[in-house]
Amino acid sequence: MTEQNGTNQTTSQPAPTSSAKLIATLGTIAFLSGLLVVTVVESTREAIEENHRIALERAVFDVIPGAEKQRTFIVTDDGLVDADKNDVDGQEIYAGYDADGVLQGVAIEASGRGYEGEIRLLYGYQREKEKIVGMTILESRETPGLGDRIETDERFLASFDELQAALDDAGKGLAHEIVTVSPSEADQPGEIDGITGATVSAEAVGKIINSSANELLPSIAPHWADMEREQ
Repeated sequence: MTEQNGTNQTTSQPAPTSSAKLIATLGTIAFLSGLLVVTVVESTREAIEENHRIALERAVFDVIPGAEKQRTFIVTDDGLVDADKNDVDGQEIYAGYDADGVLQGVAIEASGRGYEGEIRLLYGYQREKEKIVGMTILESRETPGLGDRIETDERFLASFDELQAALDDAGKGLAHEIVTVSPSEADQPGEIDGITGATVSAEAVGKIINSSANELLPSIAPHWADMEREQ
C-alpha cells in the first residue's frame, strides 16, 4: 500500500518469474544456438574440405619444381601404401610428377610450436639431389610484421631451394642436422638463413623440418620405387 495525495492506492507488483521457467527459456535458446552452429558447420564442411584439398595441391606443386600431378601415399611400418586404395593410419606424403608422369619429388607436411602457436608447413624433397627443394607455410599464427615473415622473407625462403638433407651412411637419419642460423651466416650443409626480428619463428621452422626429415626420410628411402611412375 502507498499513500499519494492523501488517498490510499494499491500498486500492483509483477509476478515473480519462476526459476524453472527461466532455466527452460535459457535452455531453449542455448539448444537453438547450438543447433544453428552445427547446421552451419555441417553445411559448409564439404566446401571447406574441398578448399583445403585445392590449397594443399597447389602447395605441393609450389614445393616440388616441375610437378604437375600428384599422388598420395601413406607411410606405414611396412612401407608405403597408396592412400586411394588403402584406409590405414600413418603420415601422408605427396608424390609429385611432371606432365609425362615422371617422379619429381615428394612433399611432406610437418608441424610444431612457433612463437605464438602451431606452425604447419609443407616441404619438398628430391631423392637425386638429396635436398629439400622448397618450403611453404600452410598455417601460422606468428606475430604480424615480425614472425609471419617466415612466409614472405625472400632470403629465408631461398634457403629451402637447395637445402642439404642427405641421410647418414646407415640411412637412419640426416647426415647433417637442419638448423636455422643468424642471417647471412648459412654456409654449411643443412643451415638456414635466419630472419632478424623473427628469430624464434625462423628457428622453429628449422626444428620442425629437422624433426620431420629425421623421422620420415629413412622410412621413405627404401620405397622410392613404389612411387617412381604415376599410375
